[in-house]
Amino acid sequence: MNNSRGKFITVEGQDGAGKTTNIAHVQELLEQYGIAVLSTREPGGTKLGENLRRLILDGHEHKIDATAELLLIFAARAQHLEETIVPALNRGTWVLCDRFTDATFAYQGGGRGLPMEHIQTLQNLVQGDLKPDLTLLLDVDIDTGLARSRRRAAEHPDRFEQEQIAFKRRVRKTYLSLAEHYPDRVHVVDASVEIEQVQRQIRHILDIYVKSLGYTLE
Repeated sequence: MNNSRGKFITVEGQDGAGKTTNIAHVQELLEQYGIAVLSTREPGGTKLGENLRRLILDGHEHKIDATAELLLIFAARAQHLEETIVPALNRGTWVLCDRFTDATFAYQGGGRGLPMEHIQTLQNLVQGDLKPDLTLLLDVDIDTGLARSRRRAAEHPDRFEQEQIAFKRRVRKTYLSLAEHYPDRVHVVDASVEIEQVQRQIRHILDIYVKSLGYTLE
């Protein structure tokens, strides 16, 4: 089936939720339906975005002000939309993105405590009406996520992985609040269970969504 405009799917979650592994699985599932998929990430997705990503995540040598961090993220997002996401959607390609603005509300709003209305203003400025069509929120309890992220980043943890437990609790709480506020778009996946069970949940959500658009397995 050919739709004129691609769909925008985002995958969200705290550190240790297993986003990287499961994004690859999502792409594989979509391709089984014959859907062309572009996988990207935030911050990143462009040369400018990747440079800003390194500054945001690896800026250990200097303290980045929370508002400066927020503006850097939206600068990367503006370029990402202009250069990568919107052109792909316009040519009919589905875009699968590792984090998007929900992460900004969770990390900079919930975690850092920046005013949500400031994030909303920037969202309106940078994105206009563009929002994800479907969001998979990989949810994991704080202890499990912390243990996983520590194993993964034992040598080189980024700035967010080094944050305290209270910060991570605020991030998770905000993510779950977003899921409650946007139940038609944001689907919570229990990512604390074994990977096979996680991916079974993902397949169920995607099958319903993709089939609702008229696609069938090739």
